[in-house]
Amino acid sequence: MHVTRLDIRHLRRFSETSLAPGPGLNLITGENGAGKTSVLEALHLMAYGRSFRGRVRDGLVQTGATALEIFVEWVEEGRQRLRTGTGGVADAAHAYARSRKAGLRHNGQEWTGRLDGAAVSHLGDLCAALAVVSFDPGSHALISGGGEPRRRFLDWGLFHVEPEFLPLWRRYSRALRQRNALLKSKARDSQLDAWDAELSDAGETMTRQRQQYLDAVQPHYARLAGSLAPTLGAGELRYLPGWRRDDLPLQDALLVARERDLLVGHTSVGPHRADWSLGFSAVPGREALSRGQAKLVALAVLLAQAEHHAAEQGEWPVVALDDLASELDRNHQQRVLKHLLACGAQVFVTGTEPPAGLEAVGASVHKFHVEHAAVFPVV
Repeated sequence: MHVTRLDIRHLRRFSETSLAPGPGLNLITGENGAGKTSVLEALHLMAYGRSFRGRVRDGLVQTGATALEIFVEWVEEGRQRLRTGTGGVADAAHAYARSRKAGLRHNGQEWTGRLDGAAVSHLGDLCAALAVVSFDPGSHALISGGGEPRRRFLDWGLFHVEPEFLPLWRRYSRALRQRNALLKSKARDSQLDAWDAELSDAGETMTRQRQQYLDAVQPHYARLAGSLAPTLGAGELRYLPGWRRDDLPLQDALLVARERDLLVGHTSVGPHRADWSLGFSAVPGREALSRGQAKLVALAVLLAQAEHHAAEQGEWPVVALDDLASELDRNHQQRVLKHLLACGAQVFVTGTEPPAGLEAVGASVHKFHVEHAAVFPVV
């Protein structure tokens, strides 16, 4: 997968700008505050529905503009899994190549989108089309922050490799909203029983898929963590389902928690409270990691996700590395860039100047410079 065109309008400093990235490595330089990160934000926004620096309403729309607009064209080359029967497993795959395009307009509150020329009614459908894995100065929160970004990590991965997951996620989210509304209104047990059954049915399946996904990412993570952060020892990802699953099925757990949930007015157990943790053989846990170690572990986790995506889909996602030189030393820069380019990934790197590790990579580079709220190719 590689982006061939990116148009940006009214995003932060940009009134209107465009660039035509090449395959392989794309280097975007510029002074601090020029807007380098905003280029990667535009890609991330199309792939996730939000910036890695916050929500759209939190300053993404250019001052004085009514809405931001993003347009992306890209080429996909991968494998499509073939399934037999309802719920059948993949028993074959065929290679494909196609050009795609997507557009998003967002005013901070409402959005409209188009995918391959057709209107999109669900933001998730738009975000599931373009696969982008981003590493930025805030990525350490994936390791050291709360559970929400780790749940998003799981769900984003599943959106792209399991076609059944998105409707399942919507089904669970709808049941959760209904149950929470009933809890706030102090509904009768008979009403809650029906939504407990629906929430449990969708939630148990979601939990199995998340567990299987994390198990599949684990070997990629273990190898990458061993390369990027060998002093931490062997690494392990452990899924935490959001209730004591070993003791109770979800429907029973919901019943046990019902009185408490009626008091607080929301559902306290289930996959929406899920998380995952990291274990290391040489340190007690993620709480013992330094900020630098947390960054390396976060990078290993994100690259593991990208590798798993490539293994399942037959193509790498786009990889965006913001301010690489300030996040990684020269040695780690070289390792990461060599690994990604050897795999054929399209990579975007930003910095005030070319990162030191780029010298030893030995790859051709597509160069761009951000200045005066516009992106210019560097010949």
